Order: sequence, then C-alpha cells, then structure tokens
Amino acid sequence: MAHGGSTNGPDLQEQVALLKEQLHEAQKQAALGQLVGTTTHEFNNILMTIINWAKQGLRHGDKPTREKAFNKILSAGNRAARITKTVLGLARNRSGGKEPTDLVTLVQDSLMLLEREMNKYRVAVDKHFQEVPEVMIDGNQIQQVLLNLLINARQAMPRGGRLIVKISYDRAADTVDLMVRDNGCGIPPEKLPRIFDAYFSTKSGPDASGKGGTGLGLSMCREIIEAHNGRIRVDSTVGKGTAFTLKLPPAVKAAPKPPPLGAPLMPHPGFASQMPTATPAQ
Repeated sequence: MAHGGSTNGPDLQEQVALLKEQLHEAQKQAALGQLVGTTTHEFNNILMTIINWAKQGLRHGDKPTREKAFNKILSAGNRAARITKTVLGLARNRSGGKEPTDLVTLVQDSLMLLEREMNKYRVAVDKHFQEVPEVMIDGNQIQQVLLNLLINARQAMPRGGRLIVKISYDRAADTVDLMVRDNGCGIPPEKLPRIFDAYFSTKSGPDASGKGGTGLGLSMCREIIEAHNGRIRVDSTVGKGTAFTLKLPPAVKAAPKPPPLGAPLMPHPGFASQMPTATPAQ
C-alpha cells in the first residue's frame, strides 16, 4: 500500500502556473539588468554634460552664456529624470492593472532607454507617429513587450540598418497599431509559424553584445498581448527584414459610423479575427 501524498491534476497545473510566473519574473529581472548597464553609461554622459556646462557658466559671467548653460543643464536633468522614471516603472508595476495610456509617450520612453545601444550598433531609428486614441493597457507589461521587439530588431541587424517604429489607428478594426520593422536578415518561412512557441528561438547564441535568445521572449509577448484582448502579427522576408505589429484596443471604443440611408444595420467589426497570429510576407 502506497503511503504519502499524491500529486493530482489541479496541483500540477498550479505548480506549472507558479513556475511559469517565476520564469517570467526572472526574464523581466534579466532584461532590467541589461537596461541598467545601458542606462549607467547614459547617466555618465548626462553627468558630464551637466558638469561641463556648469563649468562654462562659472567661467563666463555674461548673461547669454550663463542662460545657455542653465538651459543645457536643465535639459540634461530632465532627461535623467525621464530615464529614472522609466526604469523605475519597469522595476515595479505602474498601477497593477490596465489604465488609459498614451502609447506614443510609452514608445518614446522605451526608445530613449535604448538610444545608446542603437547608436553603438549603427541602427538609425525612423519614427512615424500618428495621432491615436489612448490604449487600455498595463504600461509595464506592454513596455516589456516593446523592449523585447526593439532589442530583437537591433540584433537582426548586426552590421547596422534602419529601424522603423510606427503608431497608427486602424479605424476598420478599431485598434491602435504599433509596428516595429527592421531591414535585417528576416525569418525563414519554415521557422515563422513556430516563433511564438515556448522555448523556440531563431538565435543560435549570444551576439556581440552578449545577448542571446532563450526562446521565451516572443512566447511571453504573445501571452501579454492576448491578455490585453489584442493581437500580434509578424511579416518577414529573408534578406529584407521583419515587421511585428501589435494591435491593441483603444481605451474608448470608437462609435460606429451610421450606415447610408436605407442600408441594413451591421454590427461594429471586432479586431479579434482581423489579423492572423503569424503570416509570411508576400
């Protein structure tokens, strides 16, 4: 007769869920560690700017020079404050839940954190931001997804390249779309359907920056986006690049346009079925 407790289905499911949560937290802390290394160098540059302009203001007593020095110091200080606020926001949940959020500001802050890294690896960033509604998101989680996509895009261009970040409003689907496009190596068509699978990675190991892939990044990204009632789409062509598009619900649903006189009333289209999870570019 067997003695001791037995492990049943629900217990196993709870253990798996707990381990999954711990793994996601570990990945978040690892990403934060990488960002701290990047922002430490950026803070050093800001401090040098402040010190040099303070010396300039002390050496020259004329009003124009001193005003210019004060303006430069103020600008550098504001930049340091934004970096601190963004990193602290990633280190802890901003609100513990979803709230109306300006996606443009969130993207600008994320790009600011990676500005030094993009410059170091000769990646030019093109920003195309339309006026869009606020989105109903957990800013902490969406920023983690965005940083993951931005770093992946940078790694796809080891010899430099162009990164396009676009924010637009899809009126037909009533979604705010965030696209991150690189002109790097692209993803082979046979690997494209599996890129959101847990533990699957297109990376063979760490790149020149020491960053590699665990195969968990995109899997976690999809889980986060779907938990926000959104969708993530990827289009890729080998040798031309890859584009990831996040489709997120606005904080306030757009009112449907009235149908033409005499036309039958149609339900407002949802966005859940508008975009496949992964489709190769034509």
